[in-house]
Amino acid sequence: MVTLLAKLFIRDHENVTDPGIRQAYGILCGIVGICFNLILFTTKALAGLFSHSIAITADAFNNLSDAASSIITLVGFRMAGQKPDSDHPFGHGRIEYISGLLVSILIVLMGFELVKSSVSKIFHPEAPDYSPVIIGILVFSIVVKCYMSLYNRRIGTRISSVAMKATAIDSLSDVVATTVVLIGTIVSAASGIIIDGYCGVLVGMFILYSGFVAAKDTISPLLGQPPEPELVQQINDIVLSYDNVIGIHDLIVHNYGPGRTLISLHAEVPADGNIITLHDTIDTIEHELRRKLNCNAVIHMDPVSTSDPETLSLKAEVSGYLDQIDPKLSMHDFRIVKGPTHTNVIFDIVIPYDYPVSDQEVMDSITKRIQTSHPDFFTVIEVDKAVVQ
Repeated sequence: MVTLLAKLFIRDHENVTDPGIRQAYGILCGIVGICFNLILFTTKALAGLFSHSIAITADAFNNLSDAASSIITLVGFRMAGQKPDSDHPFGHGRIEYISGLLVSILIVLMGFELVKSSVSKIFHPEAPDYSPVIIGILVFSIVVKCYMSLYNRRIGTRISSVAMKATAIDSLSDVVATTVVLIGTIVSAASGIIIDGYCGVLVGMFILYSGFVAAKDTISPLLGQPPEPELVQQINDIVLSYDNVIGIHDLIVHNYGPGRTLISLHAEVPADGNIITLHDTIDTIEHELRRKLNCNAVIHMDPVSTSDPETLSLKAEVSGYLDQIDPKLSMHDFRIVKGPTHTNVIFDIVIPYDYPVSDQEVMDSITKRIQTSHPDFFTVIEVDKAVVQ
């Protein structure tokens, strides 16, 4: 149904990289979610009222909170689509992450309230009344929520939306919650054993867990997280496709929300190349990255020696030392500066964040190996941290 609505109401609906199309998908899914959840709340609230079931009533109010979550998601997409201004020059895209976090908080609060009310029901049990209509309402709810989880996850993945993925997790938790309520309803009706409160506790615990998982997924992009390996590979492929570029390093991806990405990197170029030609190459690469990846790119040129035999020989030697220490280590910006009394060997080494040995120990080990073969060489080493392992 959502796919059909997208074809009817979203012009150029296939162009999901366009911020306007993403926003339209978010608004559409938000409206559909509000409608579904209000229908489910109404039907389950009536079922809970007539059956005196705390589990069904709690599940109904869980759907009401889902409607509020859909409203938050809808408003978040609207606000995230605002154009950049003087106060927010990189746009408002992170509001989408904040809306996803608010949805997660609502999930946690609802889970807590459900556990609290269910525990009370355990100590003060009341035999619910059941009917085939109530069973049918619960089955209908499970089917609808399965569909909601499916389309939110599919479209959330398609447009890379953490808010919609959080909503998909919420819908999936509702499927489990309502299934537990349904099982409890059938067991109580068949055996006369009142397990309504216990079912409510199980549902509440699962909703709490789902809320924490969704919160983790939305907090990460707000705090800053490494870029996806696929994006890093795309950047490498584009930059290194140019003959004048020897290598790249110090890649940083700043994420200001979906479709609002700033890339900065260092491109190694021949030190003896023509500066005008190299600058033109860098400009061309920046434009290609902007066009193909829908991002802003800033590239710093790092001149490296490609013809000096002594530099190339020493570079290969030091590279061999790094391989001996650990193949995970790498280096860049290698150069030597000769002086009257000694020679400075200058380079950067890249060390993973979770490397078990301290940075200083690694630098000392490299320095010792170099000075064993070249006593008059001094090392000047800078440490970079690997962005993607």
